[in-house]
Amino acid sequence: MSFPLLTATAVLPALGAVATAAVPAARRTAAKWLALAVSLATLVLAAAVAFRFDPGGDRYQLTESHTWIADFGVRYELGVDGIAVALIALTAVLVPFVILAGWHDADAPEEEDRPNRRWRPTQGFFALILAVEAMVIISFEATDVFLFYIFFEAMLIPMYFLIGGFGDRAGPHGEEETAKQRSYAAVKFLLYNLAGGLIMLAAVIGLYAVTADQLGEGTFSLQAITEARASGELTMAAGTERLLFLGFFFAFAVKAPLWPLHTWLPNAMGESTAPVAVLITAVVDKVGTFAMLRFCLGLFPGASQWATPVIVVLALVSIVYGALLAIGQRDIKRLIAYASISHFGFIVLGVFAMTSQGQGGATLYMVNHGISTAALMLVSGFLISRRGSRLIADYGGVQKVAPVLAGTFLIGGLATLSLPGLAPFVSEFLVLVGTFTRYPVAGIVATSGIVLAALYVLVLYQRTMTGPVKPGVERMPDLRVRELAVVAPLIALLIFLGVFPKPLTDIVDPAVQHTLSDVRKTDPKPEVEAAK
Repeated sequence: MSFPLLTATAVLPALGAVATAAVPAARRTAAKWLALAVSLATLVLAAAVAFRFDPGGDRYQLTESHTWIADFGVRYELGVDGIAVALIALTAVLVPFVILAGWHDADAPEEEDRPNRRWRPTQGFFALILAVEAMVIISFEATDVFLFYIFFEAMLIPMYFLIGGFGDRAGPHGEEETAKQRSYAAVKFLLYNLAGGLIMLAAVIGLYAVTADQLGEGTFSLQAITEARASGELTMAAGTERLLFLGFFFAFAVKAPLWPLHTWLPNAMGESTAPVAVLITAVVDKVGTFAMLRFCLGLFPGASQWATPVIVVLALVSIVYGALLAIGQRDIKRLIAYASISHFGFIVLGVFAMTSQGQGGATLYMVNHGISTAALMLVSGFLISRRGSRLIADYGGVQKVAPVLAGTFLIGGLATLSLPGLAPFVSEFLVLVGTFTRYPVAGIVATSGIVLAALYVLVLYQRTMTGPVKPGVERMPDLRVRELAVVAPLIALLIFLGVFPKPLTDIVDPAVQHTLSDVRKTDPKPEVEAAK
């Protein structure tokens, strides 16, 4: 197929971002419709990528390769495996809902103009969302390390403005203090991720120097490097490989976010509007865990195995620490942020369990966590927009006055705690099974995260939705048609993938086997063979 489908999937939202930003301020409504149309067209292209992808075919498909900066061995190389296809689909599915969730009518009734609704999303807001979508998609497609690095870093710029310029107005303090907190959160997000990126840049340069020394010319091509390592043409000293691995892993752990590099996330999500918070944790952060699979394990298999014991411990700390702090939160958004830190611990644990069940579960977890967190955070955003407060103590009895809102909130919460029958259960179960087979003690510790998740989700629901109706809640309207259009498809996806995950597993499993072969790992044999 000569049509550059992967390029088109990334370029379309980029062009849409430029076109949306260029719409005159007086045509704000047209800008919103244009952004939504572009996001839906991108979803169509992402669906075409999924349909064109053959799980039984080559590891990287729909490939594109062109010389870019010849003097430095940089190429414009794209290709997708099953893991990338699943995450591109997740991104393309979520962005239209993010746009719809941030959709405020210019003629909204005055009584709806509560503290966090004083802002009206401009064309810049929607343009930045499309820009992030473009950069995330091409990050999933890039098979040239330098090309990946450019967009891995570039996506920080629109995210910075989305957090700082279009942040939440419903903070627990006054308007001036809330503005300071938004600015602080945006700067902290930028500095943490820039620090990780600069360390990665040093490792990227080091990788080029190693390939230039041993192959005669430097290259950033993931496929060329992995093939050269497999054939023995390229070898790395253990110390060199470990240093390069640490440079890459540090950047990905910040983005993930993995304890103790996680502290930017609660600030960023707490001070962002609900749509931007979804973009952060359900879309952007997935680039970090995806890159661990593609680049850490693919480029540095020996160092990956060397670092596995420490990374497993860090993942376990993230699981327990994130859940414990979620239990103690008074702010709805920060609770969801700490819950996400716990969930990312499960994802990293699955990646470094080095089993097909663990890595397959980790990939499914990336997708399912994105959907479940989007559902819960967006419903929480609708709830906060009605009351004008993020504090849990300001709510109570919501299910009596807004039963549909309370019901969707409950389903999103149950998905977050991985209730059987909903999509996250499948991925969490696979991660735990894959971990138990190689690291039984780690599997036991990780299981405690399930119990803690049930605690923070059910306590949150009980405090906000049940009991006597609190002042300020008694006239709360139920979900409107637009809001139902945002939440209902996400809930439907959670149920569908919870009872029938096969469409995802069929795409992901072959890619996981390739990843395991990179690190020369196979699944542990059971101690007792099953009876035939």
